[in-house]
Amino acid sequence: MSLELETETTVLSNIGSYSYGTALLAYSMLVLLVLIVRRNSPLGNPLLVASSLTALWAGVVTASTLLAEPKVLLMQVTEIARNAAWLFVLLKLIGIRVQGTDHILATNRWVPWFILCFSLVLVALPGAELLTAYAPALYTLSLNLSFSTWIAMSVVGMLLLEQFFRNSSEGELWATKHLCLGLGILFAFDFFMYAEALLFRQLDSNSWQARGIVSAMAAILMAISISRTDRSDAPENAPGIHLSRHVAFHSLTLMVSGIYLITMALAAYFIRYLGGSWGGVLQITFLCAAGLTLIVLLFSGRIRASTRVWLSKNFFSYKYDYRLEWLQFTATLASGNNDIPENITRAVAHLVKSPAGILWSRTDDGRFNIVANWEMPLPNSEVDLGGLALWLQEEGWIIDLREWRQVPDLYQGLQLPAEITDIPRAWLIIPLLFGDRLQGILLLRESDLPQEFNWEDRDLLKVAGKQAGSHLAQFQADKALMESRQFEAFNRLSAYVIHDLKNILAQLSLMVSNAQKHKHNPEFIDDMVSTVSNTVTRMSKLMAQLRSGAGQTEQHEFDLADLLDVVVTEGRHRDPAPSLELNDCKFSLTCDRDRLQTVFGHLVQNAQEATDKSGEVKVRLLRERGGAVVEVEDTGIGMDEDFVRHRLFKPFDSTKGLTGMGIGAFESRDFIHSLGGSIKVQSTLGSGSIFRVFIPCTEVTADGNENTPDKVTIS
Repeated sequence: MSLELETETTVLSNIGSYSYGTALLAYSMLVLLVLIVRRNSPLGNPLLVASSLTALWAGVVTASTLLAEPKVLLMQVTEIARNAAWLFVLLKLIGIRVQGTDHILATNRWVPWFILCFSLVLVALPGAELLTAYAPALYTLSLNLSFSTWIAMSVVGMLLLEQFFRNSSEGELWATKHLCLGLGILFAFDFFMYAEALLFRQLDSNSWQARGIVSAMAAILMAISISRTDRSDAPENAPGIHLSRHVAFHSLTLMVSGIYLITMALAAYFIRYLGGSWGGVLQITFLCAAGLTLIVLLFSGRIRASTRVWLSKNFFSYKYDYRLEWLQFTATLASGNNDIPENITRAVAHLVKSPAGILWSRTDDGRFNIVANWEMPLPNSEVDLGGLALWLQEEGWIIDLREWRQVPDLYQGLQLPAEITDIPRAWLIIPLLFGDRLQGILLLRESDLPQEFNWEDRDLLKVAGKQAGSHLAQFQADKALMESRQFEAFNRLSAYVIHDLKNILAQLSLMVSNAQKHKHNPEFIDDMVSTVSNTVTRMSKLMAQLRSGAGQTEQHEFDLADLLDVVVTEGRHRDPAPSLELNDCKFSLTCDRDRLQTVFGHLVQNAQEATDKSGEVKVRLLRERGGAVVEVEDTGIGMDEDFVRHRLFKPFDSTKGLTGMGIGAFESRDFIHSLGGSIKVQSTLGSGSIFRVFIPCTEVTADGNENTPDKVTIS
């Protein structure tokens, strides 16, 4: 029976030594980490002291578990020192948050009181322990006082943590939250353990043994927080300790290997323990399989390369100053040079110090054409990039031609056009992606300065390629929009010309239809010759507008009353004949006379077509402050409010069937607006309509002088 008890005690002692030995190792590593970064943090020295005292405490407990008689007094002293150090760290953290206020923690006035309190604790707890040795009757009182003191320290720690979290923003917690979580684990576990001990008058052995591993877990969180130390206040050239990627990789390899083997050994132990007669065979088989798996993993080039990249991304400083690189990249893209494709080529090339490049851009039919050639010779012949473009769009990889020539299997047997590979010193092929669409392909020439092309260069160029792809897509969209606007302007001009041709054709058709009846009338012959002459003149002007493509017109100064007289005279060939009321108003106007005549002719013709032969069409010229008003009134069928609001001036919307084009009213309003005027419509179904056209112009008084209005618009 005593042998079993001794064996159990030995096992428990071993578990405790392993647990606190783990804590000793963890906090020793934490001390080294704090030594590296402490110069860059206002908490550097307090953290170093706290980590060192915690490592000392873990070492003392580890050593005591191996001794026949544990050094209880020494363990208590080191634990008090550990708690005092971490509480000091928390008070300093809160002091930083309230710095600049009149809070007591904002200054060092609290330090003497802090030292006094823990000095009393340091004297009281060991003193009570010694007193019970000479006065056993006081043992229970001393035990309760001891456990209560440990609980009080845990509660104070948790209260300080709560205050720190309550008075810190999310941004302020970024660098310290893991440290606080680690301390929270320490104090919360101590509170749980000592509260249970106070209840049952003794420490729970399982909790005591697990305490070391829990403390080691807290050390991991503290290390994460310390690694986030802000370097903004560090000297510019402050020396630091850095591990090379080579050393870090092999250290990680050894560490992973050790963890792997220990895990496999534990698994083999349980196989042997549970395997019965097959345990030995299963253990040997499993260990051999585990060893072979480990060897395969260690000798895998792909896994080793991925591990190196992971280490570089997470544990080392970056190669580029990304803020400066991105500012320069954006500035080059937005430079004053209007050659956007060349700007894209130069911006991406400068990221990797390339002196030249060629840019292919995707066309609407899926082909790729060269749009920029910056300091680089063109291929000897046209390049078919169909296969390469498909591969780049599917994979999104950056092709290093040097690597492609040496290790083609990395690129899954990709075949590149000979026209590209034959270009002297061709180096990188970069896809410019816009969403999931390959917008362009960029080829860069090798830099004159030898340099290593690694994962960081690839990541930077991928991001830059996406930005450049969106910039190239915007450039192509702007170019297409400009072309469409040119076609739109030409089409609009064509629509206007066709509309005018329709009116001319109507005049000629009317003249031909009346020729058989009036061909022997000399007045009709004279009128026909005049109409044909006018038609030829108008058609010549239309042809001139079509040739110019921009709708340029001639500006003439004329009297508005004379123009309206001509319009009304021409309209008298149709029924009902229009009448003109001038009211002794004369206005001088400078603009395209023919287009304005077409506008009023269209309004008069529409009024006649909407009115039966017994109705009336009246044209009035009125005076209004700032210009002239021309009213065209008819007694026709009229229009409802919805039609006037939504359809009257809508292009290509006509109620005349095949005989109308639906752009007359739109063209009239567009031209009047260009003169600074306006067209207003009053209409009622069955009662007729009034078109009221306002034109700012100069009034000519009876004595021949010009009366300049407050607002004069000269086209």
